Order: sequence, then C-alpha cells, then structure tokens
Amino acid sequence: MEPYLGVVDLGDFQTFVVADIPGLIAGAHQGTGLGDRFLRHIERTKLLLHLVDVSSVSGCHPTDDYQTVNRELAAYNPALATRPQIVVATKIDALEEPERLESLRRQAAIDARPFYAISSVTNKGIRELVNTVAAKLNELRESSNPQKEMVELAL
Repeated sequence: MEPYLGVVDLGDFQTFVVADIPGLIAGAHQGTGLGDRFLRHIERTKLLLHLVDVSSVSGCHPTDDYQTVNRELAAYNPALATRPQIVVATKIDALEEPERLESLRRQAAIDARPFYAISSVTNKGIRELVNTVAAKLNELRESSNPQKEMVELAL
C-alpha cells in the first residue's frame, strides 16, 4: 500500500500536490500497522493537513485521534512536530454530537493551529480550505529560500 497522490488545480497555472497518508495509529513510529512506511512520506511534505473524522459514527474521539497522530509524528521525527499543520474536522455532515467538533476546535486553538470544518459530501468549507492551503504553500515557498525565488524570477 502506498500513499495516494492528487493534484489540486487552482486555475491560472497554479497547482499543488496532495498526498493522502492513511494508517497512522498508536505505535506507528515503531512500525505498527503501516507505520514507519507512511511516516517516511510525511517527511517530504511542507505542510500537514491533519484530517480528523468528527462524525458520530466513527466510534473514536476526535481529539484523542488528533493527539495520537501528533505523538506518533513527534516520536518518529521531532522536526515533524514543528511542521506547519492545519487541523481539518471532516464528515461534519454526519455529526450528531456538536461537542466532538468543538473539542477538536479547542485543541487546535490550544496548539495554535488553524482549524477548518469540512464536508466532502456537501462541499462545505472545501473552497476556504483549499484557498488557505494554497496561500500557506506560497508563503512557505517564498520564505524557504528568498534568494532562490529571486533567481527563478530573474530567469
């Protein structure tokens, strides 16, 4: 099993690649589940979108899932814990207990991370999230090596 890759096309020749990296569970940094095979792919990312299922049918508590994945990222590579991250509550169309969403929103605020709530079924919040990701990636590109950006623009 490999991560799934996709390209987001914003128009005007602006695109970015998204990698869907599932399977991070407790113990992943030690090889549990798909564990370290997928964690290696995360090291090559500039920005993490941490998608967390907040639906009432998931059977898990969203804040616990969020914290578990972040602990695994830090245990595998401490630099991943400092990587820019956007917390995304998914499946809000199937949310029957609003507290599930609010507890994740509070945790994201405590961690000083941007928070979005989306539904792929209804498209709620998708455009706003995509625009934020595009802006953050542009910001990261510009700040990563300003001299390189200047050279690229001069050519």
